[in-house]
Amino acid sequence: MTDSRLLRSFIPPYILNRIIAHGSEPQRTAAMRTLNHVRSLLPNPGPPSRPLAQAILPPSNKPGIAQRSIHDAQNKMLLPGMAVRLEGQAATGDPAVDEAYDALGASYDFFWKVLGRDSIDNKGFALIGSVHYGQGYENAFWNGAQMVFGDGDGEIFQRFTCSLDVIAHELAHGVTESEAGLIYANQSGALNESLSDVFGVLTKQYSLSHTAEQADWLIGADLLMPQIHGQGLRSMSHPGTAYDDPLLGKDPQPDHMRKFVITTEDNGGVHINSGIPNRAFYLAARALGGFAWEKAGRIWYDTLCDKRLSQDATFEAFAGLTVENAGKRFGAREVAAVREAWAQVGIELVLEVV
Repeated sequence: MTDSRLLRSFIPPYILNRIIAHGSEPQRTAAMRTLNHVRSLLPNPGPPSRPLAQAILPPSNKPGIAQRSIHDAQNKMLLPGMAVRLEGQAATGDPAVDEAYDALGASYDFFWKVLGRDSIDNKGFALIGSVHYGQGYENAFWNGAQMVFGDGDGEIFQRFTCSLDVIAHELAHGVTESEAGLIYANQSGALNESLSDVFGVLTKQYSLSHTAEQADWLIGADLLMPQIHGQGLRSMSHPGTAYDDPLLGKDPQPDHMRKFVITTEDNGGVHINSGIPNRAFYLAARALGGFAWEKAGRIWYDTLCDKRLSQDATFEAFAGLTVENAGKRFGAREVAAVREAWAQVGIELVLEVV
């Protein structure tokens, strides 16, 4: 059994609640079914009671080569479902299956080629994906052993496999749990979500060869149906502007500490307040220029792997470590850029880095 406290979902409860309040009957039904499922798998926000779950398949014994297995849940909520495409097999013609296979490969390649990391646990962890999960399921999640993708309702959300950054986002939750185990609540939970957005958007940028200037800095840009007024689910460059729609409402993410949202919903606002560290990363990446994964991404990854990063880390504690790691890996220019990025979102780091 998977430890249910490891479930990390992409669509936040506040969006599902909004659909339940304002959607049509079919939309409300799909959102309610999704929200009830997510809540049933989140008994508490504490740290995992045991190490990273065992993968369904043995790890790859060839570093640099992904071990993928895509399963069809056949619109049920039983995992992993029927195996339909294993590593090295040809495309099936099912868009969800083939998109999941390709995106897991692209995500693995990013972590391996850019960061030198061999899958989720850095030991060749087998990448398992289940598609066609549930009926009209409006979410994607990582459950501690695998990634799971719904088909969406076809009115608000597309199938969740069509967005590379969403798949990379979910895989990155496993990396965060393997390295830092950031508690999924309050500021540490928002950092957990932000790190998944960071590595999700970097995977997309890497696959497109986009510089920090060229990139759209959107998370879930491919998910929204054309009739929804929005660019995506989150904007890292301008949190709070991703969507403004009669059904979904307005993107509530803050872009500065003075707008920090205090709430008991969503484990203390982990999907809302992640906008603050998201913008700090964007500002650092833009200031450093070039490809965001080469400097800013490296600094954030070094910080995720820093043994001084506590499970209940605050934004300020994480920010301080990014500045230190900028100095360790690069130099004064990078230190200044990272420090200034955090200052622009209201996190002033007083102590000088030695």
